[in-house]
Amino acid sequence: MVEAIPDGAALSRHPLWREDIAQVLSADLPWGDLDGQTILVAGANGFLPAAMVETLLALALRSAPCLKVIALVRSRENALRRFAAHLGHPALSIKLADVSQPFDVDGPVDMIVHAASQASPRFYGVDPVGTALPNIVGTHNLLELARRKGASRFLYLSSSEVYGAFNSRREPIGESDFGALDPATLRACYAESKRMGETLCIGYGAQHDIDCVIARPFHTYGPGMRLDDGRVFADFVRDIVEGRDIVLSSDGSAERAFCYLPDATRAFFTLLLKGEKSRAYNVGNSRAVVSIRDLATMLAGLYPEKGLSARFAPPQKGYIASAVARSAPDTARLEKLGWRPQTGVEEGFRRTIEIYSDVFETRSLGASA
Repeated sequence: MVEAIPDGAALSRHPLWREDIAQVLSADLPWGDLDGQTILVAGANGFLPAAMVETLLALALRSAPCLKVIALVRSRENALRRFAAHLGHPALSIKLADVSQPFDVDGPVDMIVHAASQASPRFYGVDPVGTALPNIVGTHNLLELARRKGASRFLYLSSSEVYGAFNSRREPIGESDFGALDPATLRACYAESKRMGETLCIGYGAQHDIDCVIARPFHTYGPGMRLDDGRVFADFVRDIVEGRDIVLSSDGSAERAFCYLPDATRAFFTLLLKGEKSRAYNVGNSRAVVSIRDLATMLAGLYPEKGLSARFAPPQKGYIASAVARSAPDTARLEKLGWRPQTGVEEGFRRTIEIYSDVFETRSLGASA
């Protein structure tokens, strides 16, 4: 059985992941604006922000020698593991802090990326308070840091869950479309706190002139995600890597827009460098909407030599299902800034599975040596 967390050094050095980072940096963006900047990435150990950190470190070596990156993390051990290939990088410093508690940072901070949040459904039922606080208190603390430091840009990674559930089929979802969200439920700890985080960003923009931009990621997958994070697509990848049939705990009819991590990372940098102040932007691949059932069938068929199939089983105890039947973004606002998704579902998941297969095989060989 493979472990849930990939080896950071093996991931960072994998040729396919290096190709992905290079693809992000090939985007037509004003990357030069980041040279000489100190960028704080809060929650840097996480799936989405870690990719941003690695992109910034690659940029520093390529064309921005005066760029500095502060990786703000709660666990130094996890940071040393995730960024093991970069610990000697001159641009990288690791800062230990919980954004939900008072903290400060020495020296300048020019830009802040707030991605410190528990995003997995497996936390919603067991740690709803710990899920909500980083998005409310943590957002306040980071916005205060931005105000004290005179930061030029604050990028808040929110979530597509802020849209809630619609009574009728709505497609696609635009930034002004909102459905029902019952605050008196455990699962609401994530979506409601993300909503409040957005409101704080808008409030600080109006009251303290903080230049905030909001990203609302839809379902994002790719190298670096935990394979036990509670989301079905991560479970599916782990099943394929381990050579095991995919087991669905629902009828699989829910439809989601799946965005490959490098596409999402390009979107985040597009917003950091070109997004409009106090505006929210959907981040997702509207061209890659697929049902969970069809995704499972497709992934099981990617490697016919494994003889895998997709089947159904009762749901696991403790999982809190989403009430949203279909979630597909309208990304016209983001695309006006020049962004387009480049990777389809089959290609993205194949790359993810190949990277994980190699990374976990490398770990297994190292352990047996």
